[in-house]
Amino acid sequence: MHAEVVQQKASLESIQSACSCSAGPAYKLFQGVGTRKEAETAEDWQSADLLIKWSVHTIPARRTICHPKEWSEFVTVICQGWAVSSITLSDGRRQILSFLLPGDFVSAASLVEPISDRSVEAVTEVTYRKFKRSDFKALLVEFPDLTERLSTIWLDERAQADQLALDLGRRTADERIARLILNLMERLAMRGMVNVQTMEFPLRQRHIADATGLTPVHVSKVLGEFQRADLIEINNRSLIIKNEKELRRTADWR
Repeated sequence: MHAEVVQQKASLESIQSACSCSAGPAYKLFQGVGTRKEAETAEDWQSADLLIKWSVHTIPARRTICHPKEWSEFVTVICQGWAVSSITLSDGRRQILSFLLPGDFVSAASLVEPISDRSVEAVTEVTYRKFKRSDFKALLVEFPDLTERLSTIWLDERAQADQLALDLGRRTADERIARLILNLMERLAMRGMVNVQTMEFPLRQRHIADATGLTPVHVSKVLGEFQRADLIEINNRSLIIKNEKELRRTADWR
């Protein structure tokens, strides 16, 4: 049986080795906090460590990181691996709201609210960091510019929610899946995690189905069509975009 591994008061070196989040919302929130000028990645995370006590946790794939309706005094940041944020109906149907990548908060609302209706589950093995919400609220008083940065994170999350509603309500299956692939590529590229149009892709058809409001059978059909049309190639937990121009046209990506 796999046990969750917890490292309390981890060293800066161990934290950095677990993080690939130099372009994620968490990094942007804390960048340069407590310093007189913009710092390099290591110094930014070090300044955050000096201001807030973090703990580092590792959890295996398919394990729950955050339960819905569970009160928590902590804010969680994904540092390594992939996770999903979702809501499940009483009959078991699930809607994935977002795929969480290194540098993402499990929810922007978690910075101020102790309870969420979302479930967060690890897709791969995930390393994440946690800090007390009360410590962050104290920082807001000491560093008022954090409020503006926090507002930007909330607005970005709201924009993603609006886009999801549009995708589910008005776009075709081909458009939904093509847009999901392009969105993931863009987010991974910002984190330096794309190599010549090749990106990690640990998602199963059920993940894509739950994110796009389709059935796994329909997802399989569309992905098969994309591969036969030489738009993408999926193998060994990776995805290669072979014809980005045509994939963007299919996605109505502007």
